[in-house]
Amino acid sequence: MSTTSEYLESLQGRSIAVIGMGVSNTPLIRMLLRAELKVTVCDKSPRERVEEQAAELESLGAKLRLGPDYLAKIHKADVIFRTPGLSPNAPELQKAVAGGSILTSEMELFFRLCPCPIIGVTGSDGKTTTTTLISEFLKEAGKNVYLGGNIGRPLLPDVDGMTPDDVAVVELSSFQLMSMDHSPNVAVFTNLSPNHLDYHHTMEEYTSAKLNIFCHQKPEDRAIFNCDNDITRSLAKMAVGQAMLFSRKQKLEEGVYLRDNAIWLTNSMGSREVLPMADIRIPGVHNIENYMAAIAAVDGIVPDKCVRAVARRFTGVEHRIELVRELNGVRYYNDSIGTSPTRTMACLDSFDQKLIIIAGGYDKGVPFTQLGIAMVEKVKVLILTGDTAPAIKKAVEEAEGYAESGLRLIETDDLASAVSAARDAAQAGDVVVLSPACAAFDRFKNFMERGKVFKRLVNEL
Repeated sequence: MSTTSEYLESLQGRSIAVIGMGVSNTPLIRMLLRAELKVTVCDKSPRERVEEQAAELESLGAKLRLGPDYLAKIHKADVIFRTPGLSPNAPELQKAVAGGSILTSEMELFFRLCPCPIIGVTGSDGKTTTTTLISEFLKEAGKNVYLGGNIGRPLLPDVDGMTPDDVAVVELSSFQLMSMDHSPNVAVFTNLSPNHLDYHHTMEEYTSAKLNIFCHQKPEDRAIFNCDNDITRSLAKMAVGQAMLFSRKQKLEEGVYLRDNAIWLTNSMGSREVLPMADIRIPGVHNIENYMAAIAAVDGIVPDKCVRAVARRFTGVEHRIELVRELNGVRYYNDSIGTSPTRTMACLDSFDQKLIIIAGGYDKGVPFTQLGIAMVEKVKVLILTGDTAPAIKKAVEEAEGYAESGLRLIETDDLASAVSAARDAAQAGDVVVLSPACAAFDRFKNFMERGKVFKRLVNEL
């Protein structure tokens, strides 16, 4: 199927179920209903929580199945579009597939219909910044760019307006990748560490989902891997097309690396300096890696002068070590994207002083042992809140050197109390950072909402 209209025509006469009426699936639902297809929308939310949206979809012709039994009759659908938040391994979906249902997703359909090259980015950390940098590089070079995916914007509604000369830049989560049977033309794998184990249950399943970013590529495609990450370095050997490495720690015979305070690139055409470190405005060694990954992705597509122009003006993405304000000589930063221990550890490495950290949140089943060690070394006051507060506290107290470190632990009931405690603990010259090392789902809808609440609380001080 090469066009949206041809695909929609193929669905005529079939019963379609769309699971989830969130950001990614709502445009899909509307598209299916405009084609006068038979659509049932299944969502676990009770009617009273989604009344306005439910009424709109019903007015467009959708049937709704809401509440705890939303999957009860899913096996009767001919075609099922799943939400990224529901694993394809869910028993109800497995039963449906065994009975002949076709299981797909909004992102899988986008890959099937997209007429232009796709650059996809995945990894445990750094996805959004790397995706954004790639998009900015391409726009600076005069390309018409469609940016979306897990970054918060579905691209399926844009497909009909795309041309082969455009470029789609897509952030891909493990949830989206889990059942993908297409890979992007350029695949970027930023890194891999334990994450989302509440969803995937095992590191093996999590890794397997991520592999779909490159394992369906063609020989002429390109896959980019972090050489400094043991897992991604080993996965590079599995690349179907050209494998390209980047490294912050060592010079590479071929790939992107650091040399003489600049990012260099070596390929079959030779070696060249692409970006002086002094041009990068966003802090942290992890952001150097994000730049390296993005530079590898656009090599041969974007002139180096465009990369440098973007670096000189790019100040980062919201919720990623974002300076909120300075008050009484204390700087407050929002790093709500710190949804895993590795993200928060990267945040700690971005500053050259001991920090006041606010941490804690939803439990994804990820261990905090290494985080505890890093906290003892780089934190002066640790303010804990949320479901994981006891587990993080235990990891810190059990870390070597804790007793003599002088690290002060404070437990609070909520984020407002945590911000207040941070203000009371801080003195002129201190840095306060919200970097939770956990997802936000225990108290908030997502990390963006958590970050916005933090910024409001800080600005109200």
